[in-house]
Amino acid sequence: MELFWILLFSVIHRYARGQGVYAPANAQIVHSGQACVVKDDNISERIYTIREGATLVLQCLVKGHPRPQVRWTKTAGSASDKFQETSIFNETLRIQGITRVQGGRYYCKAENGIGVAAIKSIRVDVQYLDKPLLTVHQTINKEGGSYYQERTVFLRCTVNSNPPARFIWKRGSRNLEQNKDMGVDIYEPLYTQGETKVLKLKNLRTTDFADYTCQVSVRNVCDIPDTAVTFRLTNATSPPALRLAGNETIVVDPGKEVTMSCEVTGGFPPPVVTWSRTPSPLPRAAQVRGGTLTIRNVRPSDSGFYNCTAVNNVGNPAKKNVNLIVRTMTNLTFQITPDSNKDSESIQMGRDLKLSCHVDARPQDKVNYTWFKNAMPIYPTDSLIVLRSDPDMPTGTSSLEIVDMKFRDQATYSCVANFPDSTVPEMRVDINITQSSVTPPILSIPSGGATVNVKEGGTAELVCQVDGKPRPPVLWSRGNKDLPMPNGDWMVETRDGRLRLTNVSRESLGPYRCQTAPYNGLNIKRREGQVQLNVQFPPMLDPDFQDVRSPNFQQVVLRCVVIKANPTKIASFRWFLNGKPVTPLMDSQDTPVHRFRLEPSKNGTYECRVSNSAGTSSCTYNVSARPFPAEFYYDTPNPIRVLKGDNFSYNLQWTQKEPQAVDRVIGYSINVTQNGMKVWSKVYTPILEPQKGVLMSEVLTDLRIALNYEVSLTPIGNYGTGDPVVRIIQFSEPYTYLRPSDYVCGFEDRNICGFTQDRGDTFDWTRQNHLSQNPKRSPNTGPEMDRSGTKEGYYMFIETSRPRVKGDTARLVSPLYNVTLSRGPTGVTRLPYCISFYYHMKGKHIGTLNLLQRAKSIATVDTLVWSRSGSQGPNWIKANCVITPSGPFQVVFEGIRGDGYEGDIAIDDVSVTKGRCKQDDSGSDRAVVAGRAAASRPALVASLLTLVTWSCLLSFSR
Repeated sequence: MELFWILLFSVIHRYARGQGVYAPANAQIVHSGQACVVKDDNISERIYTIREGATLVLQCLVKGHPRPQVRWTKTAGSASDKFQETSIFNETLRIQGITRVQGGRYYCKAENGIGVAAIKSIRVDVQYLDKPLLTVHQTINKEGGSYYQERTVFLRCTVNSNPPARFIWKRGSRNLEQNKDMGVDIYEPLYTQGETKVLKLKNLRTTDFADYTCQVSVRNVCDIPDTAVTFRLTNATSPPALRLAGNETIVVDPGKEVTMSCEVTGGFPPPVVTWSRTPSPLPRAAQVRGGTLTIRNVRPSDSGFYNCTAVNNVGNPAKKNVNLIVRTMTNLTFQITPDSNKDSESIQMGRDLKLSCHVDARPQDKVNYTWFKNAMPIYPTDSLIVLRSDPDMPTGTSSLEIVDMKFRDQATYSCVANFPDSTVPEMRVDINITQSSVTPPILSIPSGGATVNVKEGGTAELVCQVDGKPRPPVLWSRGNKDLPMPNGDWMVETRDGRLRLTNVSRESLGPYRCQTAPYNGLNIKRREGQVQLNVQFPPMLDPDFQDVRSPNFQQVVLRCVVIKANPTKIASFRWFLNGKPVTPLMDSQDTPVHRFRLEPSKNGTYECRVSNSAGTSSCTYNVSARPFPAEFYYDTPNPIRVLKGDNFSYNLQWTQKEPQAVDRVIGYSINVTQNGMKVWSKVYTPILEPQKGVLMSEVLTDLRIALNYEVSLTPIGNYGTGDPVVRIIQFSEPYTYLRPSDYVCGFEDRNICGFTQDRGDTFDWTRQNHLSQNPKRSPNTGPEMDRSGTKEGYYMFIETSRPRVKGDTARLVSPLYNVTLSRGPTGVTRLPYCISFYYHMKGKHIGTLNLLQRAKSIATVDTLVWSRSGSQGPNWIKANCVITPSGPFQVVFEGIRGDGYEGDIAIDDVSVTKGRCKQDDSGSDRAVVAGRAAASRPALVASLLTLVTWSCLLSFSR
């Protein structure tokens, strides 16, 4: 009741002052997950440091009314990729397994249409340290033509890291330092990628043959350990050398097996040989064994350049390349060229004639062409000239020239293309050459076919008639060269000159060009034509739909504007009210307008139907004097209050949208349902007439924790009810950024009260309730419902079915509890804390449930404070455990899988409270253990009652 009176007083106070609660968006970015460091730099920018591979969780906590919408964006950092903008409404950005390219500045933008948008940013710095790469380079100098053995060796160590790495060079176990050995020089080269440190051994000595270690460190940032690489320098150290066993170019038939081999001929340490392909990856069927690459059942797509590389980190890698060509032949075409010297387009006796044959092949230069006349091979003569590669045609084209054509040259000529000694099938084309069999093509547009009219969504056929011997195909393209064809291609080939378009849209209208193809016909000037496609579509109107609210007995004006139509002439338009025709008033013939005085009988749906010869479109208006919907008040956190037992109350708050736009709102109908059953109902009557932005509220009581409730709020006006608005409410658990307090975690919130899965265990705990259980699960293990006995309530459990095996562990880690020692009469005193929870251990294969107290100083230390093993019966059992930590601590629930799948262990209703556990007679399981703990996460839970009172007072006082 105290909270109710506080809220009621605040509402009355706002009415008296005439203030509204419409407030612009406000935002704040908070973090959880696995941060290493969160700090502010010298320009007051928040920096969130995280280790690569960890989980980034950023929350944008927003305030403002109406509820702001949130959008996350990111700017690229030094190694970042661009983050795609995404509108999300749970205010949480979560990136699992974050990579270095995902570092950068993240922006949270919140806006609700009032004032300027709120923008907050945080820079995410991803820390990483790769394994260093150590390469060795040698030089031998010469002077005056005589050689002398001054060998200089460079050991180059390169690593990618963030922050910059520190390098330590070692010879054996001793550190090497600059200026302490005259034969050693350590420096950083210019223009190198990544961080590089070079160790130079000048005028190599016997003592320089040793093991050299390059150790890199980022000084334990984010607990990233040091890493190192070692190289043994000997007198035999030399760069790799390769020899290719076989030809550099391999031509093979499809379906065959191909083997490519590289032999290492030198190099110490022994080089490692790898195969790669440029630019594509190796085929899936490829097998690599040492220096041999084998591809079985090779396909044409396997063609390409294959690279053999030998690396031993000494000098430059040795490389050899193999060009693999898989034979293919496709698309055989021909051309007939009349005497080009006479600019002829037909065959004439006494003139020259050329027949050309081309096949798309791989390799093109290995194709063998054979010409036949009436099925007999042609042997070159003075009047029959065979060109293996015609210089006037595309590469790989063979031509047969007939000089001074005679009647005896009229025949059927055949061109056969094949690969000698290959299994690739040959291809053949026959060309009948007579004066009557070859005539130039004629292309024409049929009468009435120059313009094709079609309604949108219909089918159109564009026709270009073509005659000629041989009859060439027709190529279609758009008259506007910048537009593709409706199917997405730039050109479409048709054998009969008919182009069929289905489901035509208005984007398809325009000119289409048809032309004869330059192959499989006469090689002469192309014939062209053009057809206009006219797509007719109904009028495009504005608005498509509009909600119009007005007080009764005032004039309303409805306009339906024609934006575009084809044909443009409007045939008719009509107005309808709830499906019945009405007579409009018109301002002009071009814009249909309806004016009327709104009365209760004229509330309804108005439709203006506008038609042309292609069809009808409509503008629709929903006209009424009904109130606009209310807007639920949004703030963070939700105003709730815990009552005795498992009950809570909820302070429902709202404002009225545009209350002055319609007649007065006299009340609100509030209905609360749970699973479709009404549990709460009331008509709320405001003290004063609702004003824009003025907050109204009603306290909903006797709500049960863990249950979801649907609340419907409907404004009531003098002339009917308005539109209802619905929201789902439930008990909201505190987030991890709040202050610590005594609180019971029932795992009802998806945040699971700030608990996290331990990254060092085998598998994870699972959140579940009765409704989300697997219906095929074993009935002999695990709880049916949560500790409170409700089907909607959640709990955490370990799933022990496959692939889990005996001994697998799952650990659930609480947030950090900040503990400070108190000073009593005799000095510093450790305060006791009570850990209370319910556990369920039913099943013949139950393993072990352990409760650990985690402390972290130099290293993380887990101390066992409570344990149970084996089946404990079918009921939930309460456990109490007292600890006396010496500093900040975490609690860890560790589930260990037993002998079989009937070993599910569950926990629920976890609380960590200051002081000793209260005595009860419920038969709970108790344990009192003194422990030591520490941890590394932000503080978790806050006092709920204090939080609610504070948030409500704050929201009313803004």
